[in-house]
Amino acid sequence: MNARMNDQVIVPEAELLSLGIKAFQGLGLPQRDAEDVCRILVMADLFGLSTHGLSRVESYGERLLVKGINPRPNITAERIAPALVKIDGDNGVGPVVGIRALEAAMNAARECGVGVAFARGSNHFGPVSPYSLIAAEAGFASIIGSNATTTIAPWGGSDARLGNSPVGFGVPNPGGAPFLLDMAISVAARAKIRNAFKRGESIPDTWATDKNGRTTTDPAAALDGFLLPIGGHKGYGLALLVDLFAGLLSDAAYLTHVKSWVDAPEEPQNLGHFFILINTRLLGSTEWLTRRMNDFASILHDSPPASPDKPVLVPGEIELGKLARQRKEGITIGADVMALLRQHAANAPI
Repeated sequence: MNARMNDQVIVPEAELLSLGIKAFQGLGLPQRDAEDVCRILVMADLFGLSTHGLSRVESYGERLLVKGINPRPNITAERIAPALVKIDGDNGVGPVVGIRALEAAMNAARECGVGVAFARGSNHFGPVSPYSLIAAEAGFASIIGSNATTTIAPWGGSDARLGNSPVGFGVPNPGGAPFLLDMAISVAARAKIRNAFKRGESIPDTWATDKNGRTTTDPAAALDGFLLPIGGHKGYGLALLVDLFAGLLSDAAYLTHVKSWVDAPEEPQNLGHFFILINTRLLGSTEWLTRRMNDFASILHDSPPASPDKPVLVPGEIELGKLARQRKEGITIGADVMALLRQHAANAPI
């Protein structure tokens, strides 16, 4: 029985995962690929990252239906060096390509101590943190990134030439919480602005500018304008670095060569991703890493908080706390998302 909360429902993880798999099968994906997509998107919902969770069935579904994404890609992996793999996603759904690239990088890192996978021919692959957690639970530290549709003007420029290029980092802790840092290079994700627009709410004036480069609190004007990078010119440089790795080095599209999934949903985006993994089990025992990671966290936690009701946190703790709670109590998800999932699931093969 689903519990209703305003326009949201609370759904057990297993039920939501099953429904999501059927929905993506209804959109034409084979079962294994549908399972991989939902592994990433449901984990995003568990983390509380609802803008990058199963709500993405709307945008992924629209592009699958107009053949802008290939529902049954022939994804290939080429081992071009012992620790280096090239992945061609054949315009598959992003999380499917992402999982294949992650698996390839992990296999290389098991053998070589480090593993690097560059993926091309992909699409939006969800948030980075689910991949980082999967890697961390298998004993790998990670640096993972993707490029994206252009939403940010070059520093000092007046039109969008680069994406918000999400990047994430993970360090495993065999006996505690791993370190997980997942961030877009923009101050706020574009999905947050779209959601504010749908709800008729204003946004902080630090998130974006209008089309003339002026800061704005109007989400409609922001969607016609540009996202603001974190840290000013430093964020601009970091976004370019992520695109160089994810787009240019992977032989994917980069900068303005990336197609907009909103303006051209029927055209392949050719997004790129990179996965850099380090096999921590070759650096020392699990007891060694646990001791050092727990000490690392305790040094930070022991800092007296500036506000008594806001203790010092290590990146990833909020998301992992939500994951543990929602696995026990159920996942909060929009009723509209559930309706769309059921709609597509009705088309799944029996």
